[in-house]
Amino acid sequence: MERFDRKKHWETIYQTKDITDFSWYQPTPTTSLEFLKQFNVSTKAKIIDIGGGDCLFVDHLLDMGYTDITILDISATSLERAKQRLGNRAKSIKWIEADVATFKPTEKYDFWHDRAVFHFLTDEQEISNYLETAKQNINQPVFW
Repeated sequence: MERFDRKKHWETIYQTKDITDFSWYQPTPTTSLEFLKQFNVSTKAKIIDIGGGDCLFVDHLLDMGYTDITILDISATSLERAKQRLGNRAKSIKWIEADVATFKPTEKYDFWHDRAVFHFLTDEQEISNYLETAKQNINQPVFW
């Protein structure tokens, strides 16, 4: 049996669909933005958006004055689409092309945002790895 190639899957998705075709598309990610306010996240906070490639959360972060933003996505196509959309503003973002199931951060974050990636993980070990990675790389964990 052929092993599922998650990267290939997501590259194909992002090469064949428009941002508005995704079930998780939101022009304004209200709930995520409310979390920033609820937890009083400083505009100087280190923020990572897991699976944030071609999503609009980063646009809102920039508009709100956040300055230390990292976007992680498994899809190079997704990241490139976001960079194109953001234009010159993309230069201020740290872009990471990686599978979150095996991601090894080189820094810790104050706000770990994942709106749609975690539920796509189905392997128990990958889920465990993800949770441990998040737990070990959040400066002041809110949920642990």
